[in-house]
Amino acid sequence: MKTEFEQEYIKFGLKVQYYRKLKGITQEDFAEKIGRSWSFIAKVEGPTNPCGVSMETLFKIARVLDVPVSKLFED
Repeated sequence: MKTEFEQEYIKFGLKVQYYRKLKGITQEDFAEKIGRSWSFIAKVEGPTNPCGVSMETLFKIARVLDVPVSKLFED
């Protein structure tokens, strides 16, 4: 997806990946916990084709990772 916020999407995805790995959760388990597919998680975390998420998914991600939503957007 081409967007003017491409770099922000990439940073977000890398934060999700960082906190997911910190908790020792695989992409497959993480996807199941937030009700999405493994391929969706791979797209969100992958820097080559940035992918946005809905607010609903954002809140689920933060809850499963046990971090405030704001942590996923910090530099």
